Amino acid sequence: MDDKETPRVGAAVRRRRRALELTLAVVAERSGLSVPFLSQVENERARPSMRSLEKVADALCTTAVELLAAADPARSVDVVRAGDDQGLPRGAVVRQLVRGHHHLQATEFTGDHDAGREFQHRNDELLYVADGAAEVEAEGSAYRLGRGDTLYMTGGVRHRWRATEPDTRIVVVSLADHIDAVEDKR
Repeated sequence: MDDKETPRVGAAVRRRRRALELTLAVVAERSGLSVPFLSQVENERARPSMRSLEKVADALCTTAVELLAAADPARSVDVVRAGDDQGLPRGAVVRQLVRGHHHLQATEFTGDHDAGREFQHRNDELLYVADGAAEVEAEGSAYRLGRGDTLYMTGGVRHRWRATEPDTRIVVVSLADHIDAVEDKR
């Protein structure tokens, strides 16, 4: 992906920070990152690693996926080509399969990912192992997933996951955080 097509997450970070009426110093304190680095990110002079973007997202009470989605304009019809990636983490690739702010989010993680931290989303999520293998911890149980396996979690389930083989490719599909999933009471 050339530089013109790469989403500029800095503007999305700045908009979110300003909407919350936070200073760079407060976001730096909450994230453990430096004010100069955050300023460079906001001014598009530095690209954060996925881990750094997650720290920023946590400090801004959102997710890295939401920041990436807000950085890219929504399209009514969009093709994401193989090889299009965000260029964020070294040694691993994160690729938005649905770009922009839509009701559905899909992200592909390729490489040696170790989410490390626990996640809890308001809405349902489906994790699909396209290649390789992964281990997911959810609600106190560990699930080993291989190529072609899926794991579904309802909103609110605390979970973490990690790739257990090199070159693992995982697709995560979820309802957008700005959409409330409601139980059908028919």
